[in-house]
Amino acid sequence: MGARAGRWSGLLVRGGHTVLSWGLTLLLFLHRTELRQQEAHGELLQPLLFVLLVLCSVLLYFAVSLMDPGYVGPEPAPHAQASTSEELKAMVPQKPPTIHLRRCGYCLLKQPLRARHCRSCKRCVRRYDHHCPWIENCVGERNHPLFVAYLALQLVVLVWALRLAWSGISFEQPWGAWLRHTGLLFAAFLLLAVFSAVVALLLASHLYLVSCDTTTWEFMSPHRISYLRRRSSSPFDRGLLRNLGRFFCGCEAVAWEMLYTPEDGEPV
Repeated sequence: MGARAGRWSGLLVRGGHTVLSWGLTLLLFLHRTELRQQEAHGELLQPLLFVLLVLCSVLLYFAVSLMDPGYVGPEPAPHAQASTSEELKAMVPQKPPTIHLRRCGYCLLKQPLRARHCRSCKRCVRRYDHHCPWIENCVGERNHPLFVAYLALQLVVLVWALRLAWSGISFEQPWGAWLRHTGLLFAAFLLLAVFSAVVALLLASHLYLVSCDTTTWEFMSPHRISYLRRRSSSPFDRGLLRNLGRFFCGCEAVAWEMLYTPEDGEPV
């Protein structure tokens, strides 16, 4: 029942996002906005560009929503571990002996450093950031860069749509006629203003956290995380450029155990 409810919830949320995105776009074309005027005069460059950006934002939304955020997989079988050659072991960095990885109390998997169990997804996620109800998925090590890119593109679309909606609002008509012809567009303008503010705050906060290599979970609850309790800053921070390069250009999972140095010899 839980899995089925989760699927229906995901369908409703993703369907609602799609309908809202294209519904607001259609609304901008139906009213006397700059898009409508340009289309009427045969100037199709900006209308086509706007529709293309909306399409890209919707596709990026589905990519972030449906992809694996970095689920922790099962541990290799003991006989498989024993068969690993010494040469391969020398090539793969091993975690320092002071770091003891904890076992998840829900799925019983050994969690890598910075992983956390998500009760909504019922899985452990590497470099867990948060569970986002708007995408019905976790934001973790694999989809976090794409999530930030989605926020940036969505903000561009929202600000442009906000400007277009304002261009179609006129206050020169009598109240009754204005409400009948412009009321829906004005409501869309207010909705776009709220969405723009929320997305701008989200994007700014995530860029700040990425710049110092901290996740939302680590920033909000350092007192509940063993490797942060005695720290005033992220132990994984390697400077702005390195943090950004590792976040946006890293192609493989990071062995965070190798980048963590406990203070005063305290184990994690």
